Amino acid sequence: MSQMKWALVILAAVAVVGCTKKEPPPPAAEEAAAVEEEKPTIPEVEPIKPLPNSVDVNMEKVLLGRSLYHDTTLSGDGTISCATCHMLDHGGAEPRKTSTGIRGQIGPINSPTVLNSGYNFVQFWDGRAKDLQEQAAGPVENPIEMGAKWEKVVERLGKNKEYAAAFAKLYEDGVTKDNATDAIAEYEKSLITPSRFDKYLLGDEAAITDAEKKGYATFKETGCTACHTGIIAGGTMFQKMGLVKDYFADRGTPITEADLGRFNVTKNPADKHFFKVPTLRNIELTSPYLHDGSRATLEETVKVMGKYQLGKDLNDAQINSIVTFLKSLTGELPAHAKPTDT
Repeated sequence: MSQMKWALVILAAVAVVGCTKKEPPPPAAEEAAAVEEEKPTIPEVEPIKPLPNSVDVNMEKVLLGRSLYHDTTLSGDGTISCATCHMLDHGGAEPRKTSTGIRGQIGPINSPTVLNSGYNFVQFWDGRAKDLQEQAAGPVENPIEMGAKWEKVVERLGKNKEYAAAFAKLYEDGVTKDNATDAIAEYEKSLITPSRFDKYLLGDEAAITDAEKKGYATFKETGCTACHTGIIAGGTMFQKMGLVKDYFADRGTPITEADLGRFNVTKNPADKHFFKVPTLRNIELTSPYLHDGSRATLEETVKVMGKYQLGKDLNDAQINSIVTFLKSLTGELPAHAKPTDT
């Protein structure tokens, strides 16, 4: 073989070896890999969202609404206020199965909490009020609750010099039903209760205990978050009481009008026994539980919900774990919540 041919063979061999040699990635690729490794871990999308630490309200209206909320002048016989059935020291609810109105009349349903209620998609168990202002108007004229007439209430408020001055300052037309309910709604909107759990959601791992973290995991694993989601762990939808098993057949007492839930508003048979899913915030404080007030403890309530809403017989360990988590949702009232004379 000629000298020229040998040279060509050697060059070809070198080229083959060069092609099979594993070269280091170019600088640009190395930089890209480093960036990829440094990306923060994306946290799991949580079904419950954190409450804000504050809410945008007109504080002068809030203070007027606070006075009205605690004033028995709004009732027909001067004995009942909004706070009678929505007690701030009882988680914004009451320690009775159902409410007691004027002249000792017994209401048909358990009083839902007023705390954080501005985040409900509708108001009342059956959703008959679209917002807090519409909700505030209802109990005043309900004959078995506050049993008054707004015309008379407005007249009484207008004769009170302090109220008259406060309304005149805030509203061009002074004391009216719309203005009174607007002020009450503004006050209720302000009643948010951030908790330790919100700090946890915002990244403070030490804000809740390991047992509470385990309880939250159990809460999610068992399916509770199918309904209890959002900022207040509820209040975002209607759901049937007895979704997978007939709660009312097993309860052992006759079905009442209140048990019909959303049907009372829509008259649609498909809406029977549907209720607004309640918030779980401050649930530790608001016994008794369920729309009928039939359960005295959280443990009983979690067991009932597992059976009738999820079709699961939760064991004691699961129940206790979930209850431990639920207690982390107990928050603090804002400083302005209570009147200064209480």
